[in-house]
Amino acid sequence: MTQELADMQRAPSNRMPARSGPQARRRQGLPPRWFGALRPYLYILPTFVFLIAFTYVPIVRSVWMSLHESHVALARPVFVGLDNYRYAFSEPLFWKVLRNNLLYAVATIPTSVGLGLFFAVLVNRPIRAAGLYRSALFYPTVLPMAAASMLWLWMLTPGYGLVNHYLGRLGFPDIEWTGDPRYAMWALVIVGIWKYTGYYMVLLLAGLQALPSDLYEAAAIEGASPWQQFWKITFPLLSPTTFFVTVMAIINSFQSIDQVYLMTRGGPANATNMMVYYIYQVAFRFWDMGYASALSTVLFVVLLALTVLAFRVMHHRVHYA
Repeated sequence: MTQELADMQRAPSNRMPARSGPQARRRQGLPPRWFGALRPYLYILPTFVFLIAFTYVPIVRSVWMSLHESHVALARPVFVGLDNYRYAFSEPLFWKVLRNNLLYAVATIPTSVGLGLFFAVLVNRPIRAAGLYRSALFYPTVLPMAAASMLWLWMLTPGYGLVNHYLGRLGFPDIEWTGDPRYAMWALVIVGIWKYTGYYMVLLLAGLQALPSDLYEAAAIEGASPWQQFWKITFPLLSPTTFFVTVMAIINSFQSIDQVYLMTRGGPANATNMMVYYIYQVAFRFWDMGYASALSTVLFVVLLALTVLAFRVMHHRVHYA
């Protein structure tokens, strides 16, 4: 019996080896091999289609439209090359609007990011009712910008507004916050800082809570003060989050239109007119789509340049754990 089993094992098998070709995979009910390589791209295909349709195509169309003269007086757009850009760079109002936007960015970005970091460090400490403080600081972010603008417009109203009321108690005169060119931009700056500080605080707080606690324990054992712990541990390790928040603040500062439209309408005397609102005026009040497209392209280039500059200046100081 044992000899027979040994002979059977030495005998060549008549069974065909298993095949893994396309026909065999179809017989087994398996998808073809190329489908496995293509499957991840099929998952992102809907998002990719929406990205092309609603981001890249409008950008390309806007750049193409900026090379045409297109307004209500023309039956169809006329190709004019770079004339819209030449007109923009020779227009004093364009440079005034750009200066206004740069002033708004310089005034809001460091202040809102700095306050966001300050409040994030405060509410990250083990204090009572920390959740209540976090909610209160984040609440302005939840409000729509239109509601926030109307609220601050009422608070800044001369005569009976809360801001002038308390300033009057301190001996200051009544201020035309939205009607005086000296103060109108600062009214928008106040609203921008109040609106976005809580948003940046939440992002920075998430970064703070991801930092390892053993570093602070070792620093406390070595006798490091709270300021030394912040400057030597917290700030360097939080630099990736700070860098991201700064880039977001740059983009947000050049997209301000709600508070401009509701509080000042770009006035007085274009003292608060900024890029997005200026584009809106040209496109939907003067119906000059070609010039508005050129302004949109210029804004895109300005934002791209500022973002690249932020990467060049700040990225080499970012410490990734």
